[in-house]
Amino acid sequence: MTSRFFGLVPAAGSGSRFGVAGPKQYSPLAGKTVLFHAIERLLAAPQVEVVFVVLATADGEFRKHDWAGFGERIAPLYCGGATRRESVLNGLVAAASAVDPNDWILVHDAARPCLGGAELARLIDGAGRDEVGGILAIPVSDTLKRSDDERRIVETEPRDHLWQAQTPQMFRHGMLLKALRDAVHVTDEAAAIEALGYRPKLVEGSTENLKITFASDLRVAEGILRERAA
Repeated sequence: MTSRFFGLVPAAGSGSRFGVAGPKQYSPLAGKTVLFHAIERLLAAPQVEVVFVVLATADGEFRKHDWAGFGERIAPLYCGGATRRESVLNGLVAAASAVDPNDWILVHDAARPCLGGAELARLIDGAGRDEVGGILAIPVSDTLKRSDDERRIVETEPRDHLWQAQTPQMFRHGMLLKALRDAVHVTDEAAAIEALGYRPKLVEGSTENLKITFASDLRVAEGILRERAA
């Protein structure tokens, strides 16, 4: 049986570090919202049939925006949790009736609006031929320092073989569901898969696939999107 591809975007966060009132996924960016761009970039891959958007149960903002352009390729799920892990897990459970355990799920941050088509294609092709799956990531280029509680350098960490994880992170629905149920304290999907004893594949991404963390990141993202449009 041929495996299908689905996206899942956890968008239930409050953006506490963002510095601007309101969840950052609804911040305006190049005429749309950050969330709109994140979903649009996933759906740019024709293999992705539907993107499930996991929202907070009390989310009242999503309905205020126009999603009609995505047609039936977007499905909001009002089952978000207190953490990313909970939101993704709840979304996997809610989507279980529409997908098969062997189908691929591409989990993508709601705050990554600049995912490139070439990187997404590399992930679908590279991780899709792997028995475990994989993630987009970039090699660490900066020198890393480990500090003590007083913010004094304790040691310099070698950066050989170190990668900075990005999204999408792509795994089979059944495997990811089990992994997230078993692993409580993880910050991304790959860590949960690793806890099962698997070794996800690293697929090289791009520095342009930035995550909006602070309000100043919006200016950088807008520059990237406008340059591509031009």
